[in-house]
Amino acid sequence: MLRKFAHVLVLFALIVVELLVLATSLLAVMLTFGLGMVFLFPPQVRMIRSVTRMTRRLVRESSGVEIEAPYLPPPPAPQPQADGFYRSNRTLYKTPRVPAWNDRWKWMLTDPATWREVLWLVLDPLVKLLLVPLFLLLPGRGLRVYGLWCELLLAATTASRLASQVSHLSKVRNLAVDTQAAEMRRIERDLHDGTQARLVAIGMTIGAAEQLLGDDPTAARALMSKARDASAETLTELRRIIRGIHPPVLAERGLGDAVRALAMDSTLRVTVDADLPHRPEAPVEAAAYFAISELLANAARHGAARAVLVDISGNGPNLRITVTDDGWGGADPAKGSGLTGIERRLAAFDGVMAINSPPGGPTTVTMELPWVLPEYWAGNLPKMPRWKAITVVALHATAWCPLFPQGVVPAIFKLIGFDEESWFLAMHLPGPWQWPVIALMIALGTAMYVLAVALPTMHDKDGNACRAGNRLWFA
Repeated sequence: MLRKFAHVLVLFALIVVELLVLATSLLAVMLTFGLGMVFLFPPQVRMIRSVTRMTRRLVRESSGVEIEAPYLPPPPAPQPQADGFYRSNRTLYKTPRVPAWNDRWKWMLTDPATWREVLWLVLDPLVKLLLVPLFLLLPGRGLRVYGLWCELLLAATTASRLASQVSHLSKVRNLAVDTQAAEMRRIERDLHDGTQARLVAIGMTIGAAEQLLGDDPTAARALMSKARDASAETLTELRRIIRGIHPPVLAERGLGDAVRALAMDSTLRVTVDADLPHRPEAPVEAAAYFAISELLANAARHGAARAVLVDISGNGPNLRITVTDDGWGGADPAKGSGLTGIERRLAAFDGVMAINSPPGGPTTVTMELPWVLPEYWAGNLPKMPRWKAITVVALHATAWCPLFPQGVVPAIFKLIGFDEESWFLAMHLPGPWQWPVIALMIALGTAMYVLAVALPTMHDKDGNACRAGNRLWFA
């Protein structure tokens, strides 16, 4: 109880801050749109957002109401044109500073959340004063009501959530495109520097053998033998490149067996522990396979490791991979050891990577790709408790009685003047009580139907929330 009163006191103490911010905001708006002092608007918006951010945190701590930030995604950084200049409307700039400032100014001005927060700032002191009796008598209930009020104006809207999802998907798409382009460049480089050079050498060797075939058959046979050996090496090179694009064993046997085949070809002593009851989709398997392949290469090339342990398992609906080597540690994505590429590859599936690599080792890299294992959307959802299932069946079986025979039908009889009492409960009551009872029956039947539909829906939402709470995000 004392803690609730302390939260109430903090909320009322914020009234002073809100009034000061409101006064400065009104002054900033007048100077911005009256005198053109546009530079005052962004810092004032940031001040308002700091107050609302503090309020969201206090509401979460005091009432448990989680209020998601409602802002539209910030604008991307300005990109230079072909001539090196940055464009903002019809003006060109040598540096991105002014275009970036203009974009952020427009972003704050056109974001509906900005003006909703201003409206909240105007009304919030009044709402707090109206809730004083409830705060004094039932502080917990008052804080809950206040949280719902803040959620009304400070929560994310459908438009802001959709814009955030679009922005996230755009980033993921760009990462996927960049990763694909990097893979294509790598394949092109391997073909140009390796296979193409070998094929040219084979052609030159065969040409030389043709010239020597009449004059020096022995030398010609030696050159043909050399060309045959070179063709075998080229075939091996091509197979290596094909495995680098998409290993056949990965498509045929799945991630676990593909990593085991990778371990057999490695110079390290690799132990693979794979426990996946169901295979993820092919793009996910490919991303995980090449991430493990890169980590094994790093362990051998940069970490001087001798042994590596690869653990592949499912964490609920998530795919978790842990790679531990006994190298000398010190792995850092900033050093360009391929870890940044792994992060980009995983980001295409909302995956995360955590690295623990102290100097001297060992190095442990944990990767998790959320919601990629199919059994969680193939029917293995938690079942509804028996009492809930019985309640739903009972509501569906009995809700018709108050709604139709005791509600809708008597109402129709009353409207048309048909005074048939029969077994209609309301018709046996005195006249002034008949309509209230009919309305009560209709409301009761409707409420029973709504509850019968809501119970399974609430169970599904709770199940989804529990499964979402089981996600492990690495800091």
